[in-house]
Amino acid sequence: MDFGDAVRALKAGQRVSRPGWNGKGMWLILVPGSEITVESGRPLGQAAPGLVGMRATYQPHIDMWTADGTLVPWLASQTDVLAEDWEIIPA
Repeated sequence: MDFGDAVRALKAGQRVSRPGWNGKGMWLILVPGSEITVESGRPLGQAAPGLVGMRATYQPHIDMWTADGTLVPWLASQTDVLAEDWEIIPA
C-alpha cells in the first residue's frame, strides 16, 4: 500500500505499519478529536491556569505504538510518505 492507502485505512479504524521500521511491533492509529474540560491538576491547566474550567478541543491526530509499549504522537517523514510498503495490522 502507499501512504494514501494507509491514511484511508487509519480513517477506517485500522492499524497500519511499515515493515522497515527499526522497532518491532510498532504501528499507527488515528486518534479522533475530542472535547475536554481543562482541569487544574492536568498539564494544560497547570501551564495555563486561566483556562481551568473551560472546554478545549483536541484535534484528530495519529499516534504510534512504540517498541517499548508506549503511545507517542507521530509525524510522517518524507520516506514514510513516499513509501509503498505500508501494511494493515490485523486486529
